[in-house]
Order: sequence, then C-alpha cells, then structure tokens
Amino acid sequence: MADSLDVIPPEGAAGGPRKSFLEHLEDLRLALLKCVVVIFVALVVCLFTVDKIALVLEYPIRRMHLLDKPQPTVTFQLGSVRFGPYDVTRDQFSGLPPGEAPHVVFKLGMAKIGEEQVATLKLDPQGDPGATRIKLRNLNPAEGFMVAFHIALYGSLVVSAPFWLYFVGQFILPALHVRERKFLFTWLGWGVFLFMLGVAMTYFVLLPLALRASIEYSTLLGFDAYEWRADEYVSFTCKFLVGMGLGFQFPLVVLTLVKLGILHYHQLAHFRRHVWVGAFIVGAILTTPEVITQVAMAVPLCLLYEVCIWLAWFWERKKRREDAAAATA
Repeated sequence: MADSLDVIPPEGAAGGPRKSFLEHLEDLRLALLKCVVVIFVALVVCLFTVDKIALVLEYPIRRMHLLDKPQPTVTFQLGSVRFGPYDVTRDQFSGLPPGEAPHVVFKLGMAKIGEEQVATLKLDPQGDPGATRIKLRNLNPAEGFMVAFHIALYGSLVVSAPFWLYFVGQFILPALHVRERKFLFTWLGWGVFLFMLGVAMTYFVLLPLALRASIEYSTLLGFDAYEWRADEYVSFTCKFLVGMGLGFQFPLVVLTLVKLGILHYHQLAHFRRHVWVGAFIVGAILTTPEVITQVAMAVPLCLLYEVCIWLAWFWERKKRREDAAAATA
C-alpha cells in the first residue's frame, strides 16, 4: 500500500479535485458557452469596425505594387470617382513632376470661359499616390453583407483568441500535473510565436508575391486581371494566412514526438527527402500554381525541419552524456 501511495501525486499537483464524468461534461459546457459568448461580443465589435479590418486585408494588394519596376503613373479624379492609375512615360505626359517614378493625381473639372464650358485638368497636391489598379467588387446585392460578415467573423476569432484560449485552459489545466503544465505553457508560447511568424511572413512577403503572380498569369493569357470578387479575395487571403501559420506548427509536432521517444535523430535525417517533397506539395496546394510562391513557402518549412533535426541530435547527445555521467558516478 505504501508503494502504491508513492506514485500518487500530492494533493494540488494535478491542479484541482477529482470530478465525475458528468461534472467534467458540465465544465466543458460552461467553457464552450463562455467561448461562444466572447466570440459573439467580438463579432459585434468587429462589425462596427469592419471597414478598418478590410483595409488591413487589402494591404497586400497595395504592397504588391512595390514588386513592380519603377514606372510613372497618373490617376484622374472626377468628384469621388477615380480612373487609374495608368502607366505613362514623360514623352506621353509632359506634366509629370521630377523624379524617377512619380505617382500623381489630376482632378478633372469644368471652367467657364466666355460663353463656353472648358474641361480643366489640375494637379492635386493632396492626392493619394498609393492608388492601386486592383478593384474588389461585390457582384450581387447580398454579397456586401456576406463579405462584411466574413471579415468580421475572421476578425472576431483573432481578437477574442486570448479570451477563448483562457477559457479552454481553465477546463484543461486542472487535469494536468505541474510538469505537464510547464510543458504545455512552453509549447503554447512557441506555438504562438511560430504562428505569428508564419502569418507575418505570408502577409508581407508571400501574399503580395502570389497576387502579383496571379496578375502576370492572367495577363499572359490575355485576360483582364484587375477586378476581383471581394468575397473570394477575403476567403483566399484569410485561408492563406491561417494555413501558413498552421504550417509553422510542424516543428512543434516533430519535436514533441522526439521528446516522447517516438522519433529519433536518425529517423528525422532519413525522412529528410520525403519532408522536402511534402513541403513543396503543400506549397503547391496553398499558393498559386507558379514556382516563385511555391518555393517561397516550401523553403521556410524545410529550414524549420532542418532545425528540428539539429535539435534532436543535440538532445540525444546531451542525454548520452548524462547517462554516461550517471553510470560512472
């Protein structure tokens, strides 16, 4: 009996009292209810700020034009309606200000000279030079509401993430021992870091590359590529960002299996070629069907796998040294 008691963790080490199956179900129901409530509140808040969130999602479109070669552009504005920007040369348009690739906005207007109305063209010094040719369109009456709802839903999941993660943790942590909690917090911290790293790299680098590649392919085929459905763009952008963030969790899965003793350094090194092929397949699925974005997505995943191999080698080497020291002690 004494030996059996020794393996039972001290009171409080598991984080809380023992509960019956029905009590656990009740705790799960309350945790899920709290998650739903906080996501709903965040959804309502995001619906009131959906225009700001839409600007965040449209940023890769504006950044995409940084990949273009410097080229002067001209935009014409009539009231609140804009036409352009259009690529021009100084030979075609002599009214360009100095600089390698100026982006200017001209206001169209009317002026009365004598008995005649004459069209005027005036340089707008306050004009926004960051205009883009890409136009996001809603093609039916209900689509505007659906796009706003989808944007707000994606935003609410992000904004409320700290809260629903906390509620889920309240349900899970009491069942874990102190050592398991430490491992969970370490895993969660690295998981959040890698997820945000994957999202940031996709947002600032991969997504503009993919959008530019899409336009180039459409132009090559002779199609107009400057009008996109807003709903499809939002869906593509959010899935791309989330998919890359989840892809960056791959090292955590591999290293967890190494810690559990399921995988070893030699096995990871043996499957290196298979993982590289799989990374390029994932890149082909999640990005546009062109080489640049596929390579840009696959290479980070391959590098992360190489880091896993080196960490597994280091851990195994450290364990062998500890075992050898314990044997000679």
